[in-house]
Amino acid sequence: MNQTPIQTSSEMDIFSSDFLLGNVGAPFIIGVAVGYFAKKMLRVALFIGGAAIVLMFVGEYYNIVNISDIQLQSAAEVVAKGAKDSGGFLVDRLTQVTSKGVSAVGGFFVGFRFG
Repeated sequence: MNQTPIQTSSEMDIFSSDFLLGNVGAPFIIGVAVGYFAKKMLRVALFIGGAAIVLMFVGEYYNIVNISDIQLQSAAEVVAKGAKDSGGFLVDRLTQVTSKGVSAVGGFFVGFRFG
């Protein structure tokens, strides 16, 4: 005989701690961790990028290198596009953590805000 398991009331209750922890709590924490890390890494990348630009300006001042404003702007546009694509990738991946993906993405934005 084929028997299908009968769901208990705790499995059907959306306000039970088992349901909330598995579908809301844990994905939210994952999202917070990813958002916090993303913000910290963005700050580190901006710090290193700013230091590189300042060093190029110093090199230009001492006639070691020649930097055109057009090249600098195009490099900044390429970096900004890469950052936007990677941010979109993270949010898309977090939507797959739960069926709705709302709690993980919400956690990402909370973590990004705190980072």
